[in-house]
Amino acid sequence: MAETTDRQSPALLAMIRIIDGFTDRTGTIISWLSVPLVLAVAYEVTARYLFNAPTVWAYDATYMLYGSLFMLGAAYALHKGAHIRTDFFWEKFSIRKKGWIDTISYIVFFFPSLIMLLLISWTEFHYAFQINEMSDQTPWRPILWPFKFVVPLACFLLLVQGVSELIKSIYMMRTGVELEHKEKVEV
Repeated sequence: MAETTDRQSPALLAMIRIIDGFTDRTGTIISWLSVPLVLAVAYEVTARYLFNAPTVWAYDATYMLYGSLFMLGAAYALHKGAHIRTDFFWEKFSIRKKGWIDTISYIVFFFPSLIMLLLISWTEFHYAFQINEMSDQTPWRPILWPFKFVVPLACFLLLVQGVSELIKSIYMMRTGVELEHKEKVEV
């Protein structure tokens, strides 16, 4: 990023830094959900197989923790470039063409679909909160509104990071310079 600062707006860079910093911090905080997830799974395995005393809460706790970790980590994954992309074609494109494709994709697909998902998931969360909806998956029957709140929160975090990614894409499209190179993630 340093070699191109002479052509970049300080306000643009500041906005990108603020949003990316926010995503880094929230991603770090969210990653701590893996600790209670691992503890819950370890407790359940120990209770079930060593003491023949399975719990009624472990299934609900683990799917809620894992689902939350997965959903809330999406914005961090977007920031780090960990989402799937067709690299076969992508690597052959110029930086400007990548900027065009990303800009159009964010405007036409990313933002409209996430805004729609945010609105729908907020309605689902709000209804679950109003009726104090409980799970019927297990005898534990935990309340579901905290888990349902994860979806609109994940949408909000993705939308915030999407603004940063859109600004970077527009800059790439206009200048042919990448503000941030995303490393290819091998699976």
